[in-house]
Amino acid sequence: MGEGIGNDEAIMPYITSANIACGYHAGNEVTMQQTVLLAKKHGVAVGAHPSFLDRQNFGRTEVKTTPAEVYQLVSDQINNLKKIAAAHSILLHHVKPHGALYNMAAKDKLLAHAIAQAVWDNHPGLILYGLSGSFLISEAHILGLKTASEVFADRTYQDDGSLTPRSGPSALIEQEAQSINQVLHMITKGKVTAVSGKEVPIVADTICLHSDGKHAAAFAQKIHHTLQQYSIAIKTIESQIL
Repeated sequence: MGEGIGNDEAIMPYITSANIACGYHAGNEVTMQQTVLLAKKHGVAVGAHPSFLDRQNFGRTEVKTTPAEVYQLVSDQINNLKKIAAAHSILLHHVKPHGALYNMAAKDKLLAHAIAQAVWDNHPGLILYGLSGSFLISEAHILGLKTASEVFADRTYQDDGSLTPRSGPSALIEQEAQSINQVLHMITKGKVTAVSGKEVPIVADTICLHSDGKHAAAFAQKIHHTLQQYSIAIKTIESQIL
């Protein structure tokens, strides 16, 4: 959220937590404040969405980096949003890396550790959202952080549980029925069907939906109502008070 897409208001009533761009891949202080206030209005948990400093590519292009550099850019972005949220009496709830940073850290233990360490050092009570089964989850657990294993409503998967690269033709899910079926399968069966047809075990604590998807607002509404129809509770993950 807060990426300048223009549909935040339409999506916010149907979610429980918002990953807010912190100015590196999109957004600025004004959009951060606007999105924080919108989240407060709808009772939505506020989380930092740190990324590489790469507005040209929307933070979705891999950047050659070091763990020390990742630690610093994540720390800076957490603190940027934390200050704005605090000005409106809102506590941060979680951190969810964005784009290439997220996908690189999912497979790179050192980068994942740097992100987890940045979260721990800045506020150990925050929840780290990470790809189910990835190093982001395991490295956070080593430090004692609370985590939320994340699954995706609008992305397809590979046999190893990673997301299909956006450069691939089948990376995005744009059909409502396909998205709903994938979400229900992940929640009720603990599995996702990869593009190859293989069933991959998965842990679904939180569902991610990208606001820049063609049908993001419609997907958000439909997923929300479908989960209600199946008596699946929709609630904010409890954070640690430290």
